[in-house]
Amino acid sequence: MMKKFYGLCLVAWSVFFFAQNYSVAAIPESLLKNSNAVIRESSEVYTLKSVSDLVIEREHAVTVLSSAGDEFANVYIPYNPTTKISDVKVELYDAAGKLSRTFSKKDFSDFSHNPSAALYVDDRIMILRPVFPKYPFTVRTTYTTNTSNTVYLSSFRPVSSFNVAVQNASFTLINTSGIDIRTKVTDRPQAKVTESRSGNRWQYSYVNIPSIRNEELAPSLNNLVSYVEFSPQKFTLAGRQGDMSDWNTFGKWYYSELINPMSEITPEIRAEVAALNLKGTTSDKVKTIYQYMQNKTRYVLIAMGIGGWQPMPAAEVSMKGYGDCKALTNYMRTLLEAAGIPSYFSVIYDDRSEISFDRNFPRLSGNHAILMVPTENGNIWLENTSQKHAFNHLSFTSHHRNVLAVNKDGIQIVETPKYRPEQSREVLRSEVQLSANGNMSSKASLEFTGGQYDTNLTLFGLSSNEIEQSLKNRHYTLNTVKLAVHNLKNDRESGKVMYDLNIDANGFAKKLGDDLFFPVMPYYQDVVYSANEERTLPFETSFPYQDDYEIKFKAPAGYKFSEIPESKSFSTEFGSYSLTFTPEGEHLIVSRVITVNKGQYPKEKFADYIAFRKKTTNSDSTKILLIKL
Repeated sequence: MMKKFYGLCLVAWSVFFFAQNYSVAAIPESLLKNSNAVIRESSEVYTLKSVSDLVIEREHAVTVLSSAGDEFANVYIPYNPTTKISDVKVELYDAAGKLSRTFSKKDFSDFSHNPSAALYVDDRIMILRPVFPKYPFTVRTTYTTNTSNTVYLSSFRPVSSFNVAVQNASFTLINTSGIDIRTKVTDRPQAKVTESRSGNRWQYSYVNIPSIRNEELAPSLNNLVSYVEFSPQKFTLAGRQGDMSDWNTFGKWYYSELINPMSEITPEIRAEVAALNLKGTTSDKVKTIYQYMQNKTRYVLIAMGIGGWQPMPAAEVSMKGYGDCKALTNYMRTLLEAAGIPSYFSVIYDDRSEISFDRNFPRLSGNHAILMVPTENGNIWLENTSQKHAFNHLSFTSHHRNVLAVNKDGIQIVETPKYRPEQSREVLRSEVQLSANGNMSSKASLEFTGGQYDTNLTLFGLSSNEIEQSLKNRHYTLNTVKLAVHNLKNDRESGKVMYDLNIDANGFAKKLGDDLFFPVMPYYQDVVYSANEERTLPFETSFPYQDDYEIKFKAPAGYKFSEIPESKSFSTEFGSYSLTFTPEGEHLIVSRVITVNKGQYPKEKFADYIAFRKKTTNSDSTKILLIKL
């Protein structure tokens, strides 16, 4: 995944430390509620001196209230060959605000900034993990960064984590470069920015932001917190000057400076493509190349190159057989180019909540790369980091948003596909034999598509025993005594996961005198959400889906189905549900379809959503009576 290393893990900083009182008693009571930590004073002062000269002065003071907030005491300072770090100082204060200990640059550990730990990278990170014997305590950090990478004048976000309050946060921009800088303020209900401008000095600040509790079904934090964005018209990235006047201008620079130099079609790459003996339609040829690429490569996170934004050369990926999202996407693009098939290196925000690019605000952003291949029958979308993904299939975290599709002519902002619930299905067909002692023996076939295909791909990284245990956990409502999985298959042609599932379970049906009664859904139950606490956030159902179950029950010898329950059907803005019963000789066929729509809703509708889910769960618990003959 592509990373922006400036500002990683460090929320904000301040230069006015001399006036601060770090006593915990000085924290407003409203900021302590639901908080694991409180950012006391946080600011960044960016001085843009020229297109290739940016000075950043940072200070960050955070009070850790309990062990749940320990992670916020850690200090991370990323850097690379284009940056210089100076004036590093870390101070520890006790609960009364008394200085206890200081640290300097020599106390930090210095690591390669590469989570995969598999490759050499040119980005590095300094880390300090201060400890204090008693809570609460405060960690204050200051340092200065000098960098030529002026493209990272990008955004100011006062909140970066749930359960962290902010007492004061500010961002100051001093622009002596003469470069035009666009700004964009996005305020949310939780916080309102104060903005002031005087000549070439602009300041943005937030005060007293209560912590945000991560409630059930809450959208991603990016969709909840306020922020300010910046976009310099001229910028430098690792010695390469660029222009961000508009998306097309920026895209041409991106292609010519970052993508195309890494896309040489070597004789070896031409030979790879020729050996595939491509035939058929464009889609057929793309599929052949894509599956070849999948079988040859593996994903490794790499931060080499220009700030983690430039892929490694396609020829190197071909030779070594690994790469990150940028590298694998560009390698696939280069293979297609060698076959005479044009495609677009596409930057995207991959997230369970929708995050799209502003068509009127160009800036270097995004966190993932995929490939778009235009054809006469529509766009083909390729996720290149997985050896398991089906052809022309994007995960649900890449749907319902736009991408920056880059080529030599600039950037096209293109919408990715949108899942309808019926495209993200679980289809279950089952036969259940009931016994007089209340046990059951079942045989089922299951098929998953769309987003439910994504969630079941994890099965293919497990051993046989782990697969069985995973499915036992999934069907936790059954007292399973025997479970077997057969014919597990990832159909990469059609984007389906399929398997057969046999389950024997005890105590499924309960005794009622000589009779038996049992719930209509023997498999895992619907999710139930809590409404006990007052809702403060909007909520979203980011995963649209449809479950289609048909279960054929057979009564034990000497029993028959008594009165059949009435069928049920209801629909709301959140989704729909139907449950029908069809007698068929000694069998009873139960058909159940639940559909959950994608949507983001105000907090006031959460009780209505819970009512809908409770109604579906209660319907799934409908009991059927078997009477003894």
